[in-house]
Amino acid sequence: MRATTSACPAPLAPLTQGMPAAKPPKDSEYLSTLERGLRVLRAFDATHPEMQLSEVALITGLNPAVARRCLNTLVQLGYIAQYGRKFLLRPEVLSFGTSYLSSMNVDQIVLPPLQQLRDSTGDSSSMAVLSGDDILYVAHVSTNRRIRLGASVGTRFPLHATSMGKVLLAFQDAGLIDAYLNRATMTRFTERTVTTRAALEERLATTRSTGYDSALDELDYGLVSVAVPVFDGDRRIVAAINCSTSTTRISQDELVRTRLPLLRDAASEIGSALQRWPALIHSLHPV
Repeated sequence: MRATTSACPAPLAPLTQGMPAAKPPKDSEYLSTLERGLRVLRAFDATHPEMQLSEVALITGLNPAVARRCLNTLVQLGYIAQYGRKFLLRPEVLSFGTSYLSSMNVDQIVLPPLQQLRDSTGDSSSMAVLSGDDILYVAHVSTNRRIRLGASVGTRFPLHATSMGKVLLAFQDAGLIDAYLNRATMTRFTERTVTTRAALEERLATTRSTGYDSALDELDYGLVSVAVPVFDGDRRIVAAINCSTSTTRISQDELVRTRLPLLRDAASEIGSALQRWPALIHSLHPV
């Protein structure tokens, strides 16, 4: 599956959506220069693959002089390339993601159950974690079927518009849920997207009661999914896994009926495997 992208870049805006909230310095060990450099790296995305200095400064909220120093340093380190007045990411940035996947044994622990789900159902299957106001994909097994909206490792989607997002939020502590509900801007993607606090609170209560969530045409039309939580040994949620496919293949009721038992078995298998790799559990928990 491949995600579609707009032909025209989106307007530049301060870099806040899709990122965990910046934390204020706690002590003298906090390196603001490192934080700024990471902010510059994360400014580049599908809608802004290449930018001039002024654009980077605008989208990151940094002073142009600071943005220039960050860019020049990252060019010297090989993470950003410059041609003319434009800057863009280099493949070297992929080393960050592959280092995480290899050091945490994600492929060995998570992918086999997801692949079995894919092979048994023909659906795409994924695992995601909570990341700010988004879900962040840490594992994904796709099919050859094309749908309007694709995903891969590193993809982010809003919590409120996805089945995995609702599962991840529903099983957090009350303080985290309230903080999200107080600050969240619930963008409407379709006429079925949950966009009010009352509706989301009701959905989260149902998710806690049933142990799963299913989304139909909420993030995009033609998409249906069902998701369940993955718990650690202390029954704390660490991730969510799902099956996702096209509404032309199966109805929502049939998806839930046939996939839910398989998902729960896979979640139990992953949860048990995580007990043998506590470092991965610690890395998956929300900060």
